Amino acid sequence: MARFVFITGGVVSSLGKGLTSAALGALLQARGFTVRLRKLDPYLNVDPGTMSPFEHGEVFVTDDGAETDLDLGHYERFTGVAARSTDSVSSGRIYSNVLEKERRGDYLGKTIQVIPHVTDEIKRWIAIGEDEVDFMLCEIGGTVGDIEGLPFFEAIRQFGQERPRGECILMHLTLLPFLAASGELKTKPTQHSVKELRSIGLQPDILVCRSEQPIPEKERAKIALFCNVRPDSVIPAYDLKSIYEAPMAYHRVGLDQSVLDAFGIAPAPKPNLSRWIDVEDRLHNAEGEVRVAIVGKYTQLEDAYKSIAEALTHGGMANRVRVKSDWIDAEIFEREDPTPHLEPYHAILVPGGFGERGTEGKIRAAQFAREHKVPYLGICLGMQMAVIEAARNLAGLKTAGSEEFDHEAGQKRFEPVVYHLKEWVQGNRKVSRKVGDDKGGTMRLGAYDATLAEGSKVAEIYGNVAIDERHRHRYEVDVKYREALEDQGMKFSGMSPDGRLPEIVEWTDHPWFIGVQFHPELKSKPFAPHPLFADFVRAAKDMSRLV
Repeated sequence: MARFVFITGGVVSSLGKGLTSAALGALLQARGFTVRLRKLDPYLNVDPGTMSPFEHGEVFVTDDGAETDLDLGHYERFTGVAARSTDSVSSGRIYSNVLEKERRGDYLGKTIQVIPHVTDEIKRWIAIGEDEVDFMLCEIGGTVGDIEGLPFFEAIRQFGQERPRGECILMHLTLLPFLAASGELKTKPTQHSVKELRSIGLQPDILVCRSEQPIPEKERAKIALFCNVRPDSVIPAYDLKSIYEAPMAYHRVGLDQSVLDAFGIAPAPKPNLSRWIDVEDRLHNAEGEVRVAIVGKYTQLEDAYKSIAEALTHGGMANRVRVKSDWIDAEIFEREDPTPHLEPYHAILVPGGFGERGTEGKIRAAQFAREHKVPYLGICLGMQMAVIEAARNLAGLKTAGSEEFDHEAGQKRFEPVVYHLKEWVQGNRKVSRKVGDDKGGTMRLGAYDATLAEGSKVAEIYGNVAIDERHRHRYEVDVKYREALEDQGMKFSGMSPDGRLPEIVEWTDHPWFIGVQFHPELKSKPFAPHPLFADFVRAAKDMSRLV
């Protein structure tokens, strides 16, 4: 049976619960334990799939096709454990399940209430897969005191009471603000946060205190006294230059040891931290710098492209260079010549997105990369824009565009080189979609196989001709334009196993120009960079030597 660590936050949001959870998972792995991480989110959306990137950041997609919170990306990047749909659950999903059961008559006519029906459903989700791992780390979104989070806090209170003693612990993250005027770290916000927890029946076993300043022993002792925790269970969490320093930083201040002590695991297995020592070495001992332009539409919020930013960092680590990424709003190129904006960069990346806004700018970015022989990586919509650019400027299809944009405008304006996918094969079953279907969960989602062309650049990069990658899109490049585009030198170098869906395109006469329909960034890790990102940064590094 698994041991459970519940991670909560107080005082303010964005303290880094997800990062702390991921780092703790990595440290427990380093000591030889198996882990799984789970996110419980109090918002009422069924999942983040239809939430605006400006509102919530990127949507992270799992192999089994779940649209999840971006924290699951941190979990995977730090532990290498592939997340599942059961590792992300929201209040919306909980209430939806409860109401479905009520409609079926599962509750035998009883009055449906938050306690016990909603809390029982939360506890059921918490326990899924507990027999598979040594530790289950469950992060509760939001902060203590949020009204929407109360069912989750009550559920973990009940869960801890129902389990054998010593099987569950609570780790609470708080903020220690520094008042410059008085030169003091203030512990009162942490005290009040713990008081709020205790008022609903929860007592933290470990406190992780975010601080910009070193925490003196006097303040740690004060926190321990007033919050009823052991002094060595008050763990400082200081700001870091890179999130990948977190495992070693937390190990140095004893977080993993405190967790094992709280569970009474003694003697504690010695950690093997060689993986994270190597990661830190690659981070801090870069041998150069490359500049990458990310031409997107959600550039006001970097979390909208969180996995891309991290995958570029991983690619830099693989090549021992520092990647400096600049976020450029694609709409600028609809008004201005992209040349002066893009000339300073060693590579260009055009990420995914939805809707027509900014797409003409992305097309011009792809054209610049093709004509100026600058390394280009187009992801999802970025691949589609590269195909449309080639169709318009080389294959003679002057009105080439996407059916998505016609649907959005309510009129036919383009020849649909990119069309709405109505039917595809997932595993051994056929999936069909209509244009008017609900938005949520109706895309081609999750891991799909692809077959690469022998001798192609991507086959060389992957070192294989059979791959599987994660998808999240409704529209596909129409294979009927393949011959016209290949006549111009755009090779369709990756296809679905049935040959119907283009997965990868590349220019055969270009140093490095690849577009992929899937999202390779979702599978990249600091200790295992995705091959496409590693080779993309290598190409940028080569370009940096030429300019």
